[in-house]
Amino acid sequence: MNILLLIGDITIGGGAERVVVNLANAFLEYGHKVKILSFYRENKNIAYEINKNIQVDFLNLKSQKQMKKNLFYKTFYKYYESYLLKRKYKDFDIMIYNNCPQFPFFKNKSTKYIHFVHLHFKKYRNKNNYFDTLVVLSNKQIHLWKQHHKNVFTIPNFLPFISSKFSNLSQKNILSIGRMTNEDQKGFLRLIEIWEIVQKNDIYRDWTLTLVGDGDLKEKIKTLIKEKNLENSILLKPFTKEIEKEYLKASIYAMTSHWEGFGMVLIESANYQIPSIAFDINTGPSDIIDNEKSGFLIKDGDLNEFANKLCFLMDSESLRKEFGKNAKTKVEENFSKEKVMKQWNKILIS
Repeated sequence: MNILLLIGDITIGGGAERVVVNLANAFLEYGHKVKILSFYRENKNIAYEINKNIQVDFLNLKSQKQMKKNLFYKTFYKYYESYLLKRKYKDFDIMIYNNCPQFPFFKNKSTKYIHFVHLHFKKYRNKNNYFDTLVVLSNKQIHLWKQHHKNVFTIPNFLPFISSKFSNLSQKNILSIGRMTNEDQKGFLRLIEIWEIVQKNDIYRDWTLTLVGDGDLKEKIKTLIKEKNLENSILLKPFTKEIEKEYLKASIYAMTSHWEGFGMVLIESANYQIPSIAFDINTGPSDIIDNEKSGFLIKDGDLNEFANKLCFLMDSESLRKEFGKNAKTKVEENFSKEKVMKQWNKILIS
């Protein structure tokens, strides 16, 4: 099949962008023809490694922020973009929209339109009615989607490879990764507050917390770290393509997101046998973490309990190893490329 994967901006290096690259590479591997279309371009380079046989097109050479300065953008431009896509990409069997506000207002009769929803259900948007199929990441809210659309399927994200490497879990370092956006989706500000609670106990002063990411919130994060006198124990690092090195230096993964569609970093950390702690938000962590078996799920907003469970894992290397092995087993059984791509292929041919 001839597949076009559409994304808001493939250059910004977030979780959805990584998933699109993984999907494109996998579709090509499974014998499909694949192209990526990015509506915007904020950065010069693409953050993730794409197979050289996959072409990437850019509809606009400006960032989304720059495009929004256009007074006609919200009311007119998305319809014009849809018209351009109908004319320019009429030979595609499948179009899969990812993490972008665009929708197929103008359609080709021979094309199947899929919306791959990367975030949790907040409210139903009527633009979804233009898609033939919706794909969501979690069964936890699928009943909400099915109240509005007749073709809704659940397919989780997958690991592009199962690693033979693993963290030895003896390093006194906790890891958290994500884009540092102004709305603080990843909850970095409350993670710093949690770390302040942990650091009140002298026995954890030789542990570090590593935050990896970039974005508009980064300066505020730096300021908060300084205000709380945590500069010596919090390591702030920029986004890196060599993220495996960061996983291999960590013994615990901490996710403090306010919301997620899935939580790709949780299966990535589990791939290196690292146990995780996360708030039990609407979707994401509970699909991946088996509470008290491969990590801990904490009632959303309970910072003290999150700190307590961090300390619990910090105290016991043997427990970290037990949880880490269980985490690895779960991703092998549920989130391998082979298993997930079988689900995708069923949708493509249906």
